[in-house]
Amino acid sequence: MHAGHDHEHGHSLQEPCPAAREAYAVAVRDGRIAAADARHAPCLNDLALLSPDPDDPDWLLPVPASEAMMGLLVSREREIRERQQHAADLAKSFSRFIDIGMEVASDNSPITVLEGLGTINTALDLAVGECSHELLTIQPEAATRRARALGEALQRVRPLAERGVRMRTLYQHAAREAPMTLAYLRFVGPQQVEVRTLEEIIERLIIVDRQAAFLPARPDRKVALELRHPGLVSYLVGVFEQFWQLATPLEEAAYTEATHEGVTGVQRSIARLLVEGHLDQNIARRLGMNVRTCRAHIAKLATTLGSSSRTQLGYLIARSGILDET
Repeated sequence: MHAGHDHEHGHSLQEPCPAAREAYAVAVRDGRIAAADARHAPCLNDLALLSPDPDDPDWLLPVPASEAMMGLLVSREREIRERQQHAADLAKSFSRFIDIGMEVASDNSPITVLEGLGTINTALDLAVGECSHELLTIQPEAATRRARALGEALQRVRPLAERGVRMRTLYQHAAREAPMTLAYLRFVGPQQVEVRTLEEIIERLIIVDRQAAFLPARPDRKVALELRHPGLVSYLVGVFEQFWQLATPLEEAAYTEATHEGVTGVQRSIARLLVEGHLDQNIARRLGMNVRTCRAHIAKLATTLGSSSRTQLGYLIARSGILDET
């Protein structure tokens, strides 16, 4: 049945058909959808985005996309673990040969250049798989991470949590308003991963047991560095700890709450960058959100301050004194 659906519509579950998207939009808008109307969009059932109405079998209720994703991840956890174990076994089999090649090529250099996403992920999986007591991560742009990236993060985190590894993660403040990231954190649980946020943070950084560190070597993140020099790793741990002390615990919601002026913390951050003359795209990148979300906050800020133009908004921001708040 599933194969016939894919053949008929010419798509996979990674690209649901227009009928499925329209039906789900109707269900979300109206709070339910007739079961008969959803039959032409079987991908919604495959993705667990609809559930039976317990009060009326002729109707279906929409399931929030983030919850449906997490539900499917749980249901397939055994399969994921089997594949992960198989991959780990293969990596272990080849690791001796990889080590030999690296020793000959780099003479045991404490800095290894990893080229290509496959090579980066393999090296990262090997290091994280051997993590025994602590994992430190800095994740910029968490608000724009896709479900696939969060699913991969979940695969890495679950075995560590079972081993009692302490995990601390730094996000940008914008992650507090990202449904996918929040769903991931709810699924993992605060007892497993400690999370704090900052307005702006450095590029992505992963530190394993204070012995190995991974960081991107190019803006597109297709080249990375694996550092095992004790001095370099110790320095990066110090950088992480400084950011950690300055960051706000995730359970403190002050950043997203409005002040007496009706301006939230995220809008105050955007206001500061607007006054400095930054464009929307640059503001979004620096604060770890997509451009659409950034512009929505700018529109709310303009409404709050009574601005009718971008030029007037800058003047009203400076006059309002909101940037003087701490």
